Amino acid sequence: MKRLILAVAALAVMLVPASSANAELTGEWARFSKCPTENTSVLLCVYAESTSGSFTVGNKTVPLVNPVILKGGSIPVNIAEPIGAQTFVAPTDGVTLSKTPQPVPGGLLGVTAPSWWPQLLKDLFNETINNGFTGITSTVELAGPASTAVKLNPNAVASENGVGLGLNVKIKLDNPFLGSSCYIGSNSNPVKLNLTSGTTSPPPPNTPIKGSGGFIEQLEGGSIILLKNNKLVDNSFSAPGASGCGGFLFSWAVDPLVDSILGTPSAAGRNTAILQGNNYLGDASYVRANK
Repeated sequence: MKRLILAVAALAVMLVPASSANAELTGEWARFSKCPTENTSVLLCVYAESTSGSFTVGNKTVPLVNPVILKGGSIPVNIAEPIGAQTFVAPTDGVTLSKTPQPVPGGLLGVTAPSWWPQLLKDLFNETINNGFTGITSTVELAGPASTAVKLNPNAVASENGVGLGLNVKIKLDNPFLGSSCYIGSNSNPVKLNLTSGTTSPPPPNTPIKGSGGFIEQLEGGSIILLKNNKLVDNSFSAPGASGCGGFLFSWAVDPLVDSILGTPSAAGRNTAILQGNNYLGDASYVRANK
C-alpha cells in the first residue's frame, strides 16, 4: 500500500503544467520526440525500454539481448484515475514496438529435412544448411493497432498488483530458408501477453513467478517519472502454431517442421515472457509546448 501511495503521489505531479522555457526537446525529454501530442487528449508520453529478459515458447527460450522499445502516448480510460488504465496512442513515426531481432539459440543447427518432404524441398533445405545459413532470429511484433494491441496501467506496475502491460503480439522467425513471412501468431490470432510486476497464477506445469515494480525516480522536477529496473512477467499465455514458413509454395511442409522445433502450438502453462528494464512517463503538456 505504501508503494501505491508513493506511486500515485509521484505520478500525479505530471498533471501540473510544466514550464515551457526551452524551444526543443533535449536531455531526458528527447526520448519523447515521437509522442503523439497532436492528439490533445494525450496526457502521458511513454517510453519503455526492455534491456533484458527472455521469451519462452514451447521448448525454445530466446534471451532478450538487444533492447526493445515501446513508445507512444496514452489517454486515461477514466480521467478520475489519470495513472490507471490507459488507452495507448501510436507514436508519430508509427513504430509503437521496435522490431528488434533476437538470435535464437541453436537455430537450425542439427535439424534435418523430414523424409516425407518432396525431393526438391529437401534439396533446397539441405543446400541452405550446407551453405551455413543455420541461424534464426526471432522478432516480437505488435499484432494490430496500438489502441487495441497495447494496454498500459502505470499504477499496476508501480503497485505490483494486476496487469501492468498487455500486449497482443506475433513472433517473426527469420532465416534464408524460412523466408520473410514465417510467424507464430498473427493479427487475427495473436499471442496475448498480460504482463504483471506482481505474482502470476499460471496453469500447470508452470508455477508462479514474481515480477517487480522497481524503483520510482522523479526527473526534470517531477515532470518525468522513471519506473526503474522493473520486471514484468507472464507465464499463463498460449501460443499458436507456425504459419507462412517457407513461403506460399512450401508453408504446408515447412510449418510442421517449425512447430516440431519450437513445440508449437503451445498451451497456456508452457510459455513464459520476462521483460526487465526502465519505463519513462513524461508530461505530455511539456512535450506539446516544446516540440
